[in-house]
This record gives sequence, C-alpha cells and structure tokens, in this order.
Amino acid sequence: MIKVLHVTSGMDRGGIETFIMNIYRKIDRSKVQFDFLLSSEKEDDYNSEIRNLGGEIFHITPRGRSIISNRKALDEFFRLNKGYKVVHQHVSSLSYVEPLKFARKYSVPIRIVHSHNTKQNGSSIHNYVHKYNQFFIKSFATHYFACSGLAAKWLYPKKLFKSNKYEIINNAIDTERFLFNKTIRNIKKKELSIEGKFVLGHVGRFSHQKNHKFLIEIFKEVHDKDKDSVLLLVGDGTERFEIKNRVMQLGLSKNVIFMGVRSDIPELLQAMDVFVMPSFHEGLPVTLVEAQASGLPCVLSTNITSEVQVLESVKWCNLSDHPSNWASKILYFKDNYIRGSKKKEIINAGYDVVNVARYLQNLYLEG
Repeated sequence: MIKVLHVTSGMDRGGIETFIMNIYRKIDRSKVQFDFLLSSEKEDDYNSEIRNLGGEIFHITPRGRSIISNRKALDEFFRLNKGYKVVHQHVSSLSYVEPLKFARKYSVPIRIVHSHNTKQNGSSIHNYVHKYNQFFIKSFATHYFACSGLAAKWLYPKKLFKSNKYEIINNAIDTERFLFNKTIRNIKKKELSIEGKFVLGHVGRFSHQKNHKFLIEIFKEVHDKDKDSVLLLVGDGTERFEIKNRVMQLGLSKNVIFMGVRSDIPELLQAMDVFVMPSFHEGLPVTLVEAQASGLPCVLSTNITSEVQVLESVKWCNLSDHPSNWASKILYFKDNYIRGSKKKEIINAGYDVVNVARYLQNLYLEG
C-alpha cells in the first residue's frame, strides 16, 4: 500500500474538499491511503470521516500567521515523514507552493499541483508571487492537474499550458447519491415547510467570489413576479451577516432561508427547482455537477467555465445583465421543465467518481 499526502488549507465542506472526499471514499484503500496536511488548526467538517477511513491528519502553522514558522513546520514534517510516494497539493493560485518545494527537498517522487480556480482573490503581493512561481513550478512539481481548461490556463505558464502537459481531472461525484427522487423531494420540502413554493437554490460559501449580493437582487426580481418563491442559501462565510442585512432591507426575510453548512446536500438539491450561481469566477464547481445530476435546471454566470455544462437545461447570463433578465430565465423553468434522471448524461460526460477514482489510483500507483 502507498500513502498519498493531500495538502490543502482545511477540510470543511467546500468544493475542493468535497472533491477529495468523493475520491477518497471510492479509491481502493487496501492499495492507496490518503493522509492530509492542513494549515487549519480546528476540527474541520470532514476530519472525523477521514480518520474513520484510516487517514491521518497533520496540522502546520498557517502561513498567514508566520511565514518562518510555516516553513520550519514543513521542513520538520517532511524530514520526519519520509514514507510518502505522492504529495498532491490543491491550490487556487501559485502564491503558496512551499509544500511542493519541501517535498522535492526530501525526494518525494510524485509531486502534483492541482488547479481548482480561475482567479485569485488575494492582495497584489499574492498576485506577484503567483506570477513569479509560474516561472519555477516545473522545478517543484512533476504532474500538473486542473479541474478545467480555464483553471489550467490561469495557473500554469503559457508554454506549459500551450504544450498540453497538464491533465484535466473532472470534479467527479457519486452519481447515485444525487439522482432525482420524487419521494425524497416531497419529504424534504415538507421538512423545510416549502411545499407549493417555487424554490431557488445556491450552495457556496459567503464570499466575494460567489457574488451573493447580486444573487439577492436577482431573487428580489423573481419574488416580485412570483410571491410563492423562496431562496435556499446553503453555506457559511465572512459575508453572511452582510447578506442577511440586505435581505432584511428588501423585506425578504421570510422568503430567504439561510441553511448554514449542511451534510444533506443531495436531499436539499431535490427540494430545489432551479439552481442559481452568479459567481465572479470559478474553477469548475462540484456543486454544479451535483445539481445537474439531480436533474436541476441551472442559471449561471458566463464567468463560470462552459465546461461545466452537461445538460441543455443550463442557461447562461452575463453579470452585466439586469437582475430582471436573470429572473426571466429562472422563471421560465417554473412551467417549462420536466425533471428526471440524468445518470447517463453525467457518466458519459466523465463526472462519475468511480471512473475518476480508478484513474487517479492507477496514476498514484504507477506514477
């Protein structure tokens, strides 16, 4: 059995973390075991499940607290833990690749950098470091992954990108968990007291990237035309309080439901009627694959990569469009869409986790 070290900031229920766990649950753990190196110092959402699956979790000093302490912690970790054949670092930019540098120093043979976004929200310093590290990433990493072509174009230097020396790893899901189920839909709608409602939904952390402010303006337009509409917001984050205040200002408090972080995403998707995502940028959101697998029509920002579209029921809007234009596309689906199973389409598009897990397992084993 070989051990793979996944490096990320934490293991809460975000898109990157959910992708890793989807793979972890389906990989043959008698052949490949995952461990995790995190800069989060708290008990994250997935930590308990990781331990139950046999993985170990290691914590290092966050770079934001002390760059020197972070580097010392990385050096000590790789010096004391030399049994890893693979280090797989998940990133949104190249502003922090120190784990790969120390993995190289201590001769880890397979060093994967994996792009999960198409833009960086950090400071100008972070952007400078990202561009600087683009020149040297080939000396730190041995394999180059991305969740989409746009994510690869953002992360990697032009020469590497144009040479197609990177691999697209689809943000795969456990398709069976998300298939449309009318019984579950009815149960969940009753549980949430939204029977007879036209339900818009969104899953994502409350951050600038996800553009919740605009989402609320879109929903206001929908609600002005359909008083039986409600909006489910699943997630948490730094902008949640601000968004709640805006909802109160618009008099929509009874119609916008803040769900918080949830473990029942498949069931919540069943209760929705349209999934809406007006993000400023995305790599390739796992949630959109899940939404389509559950048969949900989606109305999305054109800033999101078109590679995410599997079904014809995905509609696109510009962020420069008036919220009423978004509302019109959303309301179209109220009476013009019949929901059903999309299993075949998801599998054919390459988003079923069984196949992606098998591919990664062979790569980990064979290099």
